[in-house]
Amino acid sequence: MTGEENNIAYWEGIRKGNKQAFFDLYNNTYFHLVRFGLKITANDELVKDSVTQLFLQIWEKRHRLNAVTQVRAYLFTALRRMLLDQLEYNARIETAIHRMGQQEAASELPYEEIIVRVQQDEELKRKLYHAMQQLTPRQKELIDLMFFEGYSYQQIAEHTSQSVKTVYNTMYNAIRLLRELLK
Repeated sequence: MTGEENNIAYWEGIRKGNKQAFFDLYNNTYFHLVRFGLKITANDELVKDSVTQLFLQIWEKRHRLNAVTQVRAYLFTALRRMLLDQLEYNARIETAIHRMGQQEAASELPYEEIIVRVQQDEELKRKLYHAMQQLTPRQKELIDLMFFEGYSYQQIAEHTSQSVKTVYNTMYNAIRLLRELLK
């Protein structure tokens, strides 16, 4: 069998939950993916982490994967998207940090202003805590999963065995209630 035929066989094995096929595909394509990723960015740590993350996502979604006839092309495309998304995210973070640094340098707050802001933060935390107590246990759970755990609506639906629409509606109602209570 050729390398791509092996990759197709490994892919099908992954779809069936075969761990050895997963490791074989990883070992068969890792070097090529890293080399490809380094053409996109010279950040070798980012490339290696992204390749590993790509394979973890493939394993997590193995039961929902479609049949693929060009496995390497699929992996290259997925890695490219992942790297470009990560590079864009990093650029936005750096821009935000740069802007914050400029704002802080431009306006050092007087001590009294710092105290007022700390008190306002404490008041807001207290109000938010009391508002959260008004939510149902399910609403609290969904708020926690989305805003503190970083889950998407789809991931929350899978985690809680609910439909995405139910999760969306529950989140909408919870956020609406929180807004009303925080006015």
